[in-house]
Amino acid sequence: MSRLTDAEIERALTRLPGWSREGDAIVKWFDWPSFPEAVAFTMKVAFAAEATDHHPEITISYRRVRLAYTTHSERGLTGKDVDGALAVEAALVP
Repeated sequence: MSRLTDAEIERALTRLPGWSREGDAIVKWFDWPSFPEAVAFTMKVAFAAEATDHHPEITISYRRVRLAYTTHSERGLTGKDVDGALAVEAALVP
């Protein structure tokens, strides 16, 4: 999968509320009411990532979880990263 252009990344971010670009990654912080809920969210992301074989960088800071998607093998952002972020957003909708 090839790297996205800057214009393609900007277009993708319009479909990803709260996500932003940080260098060669797209990132978002998620706030949860409690530490167990933050960890439960992280586990959902982990299983979904494992199923697609594309894993975000995950940071847990008490009730906050930061996800960062990038495609290391391409040294930048690809459609896989956008798909991963979109899947996370879709999973949050009840």
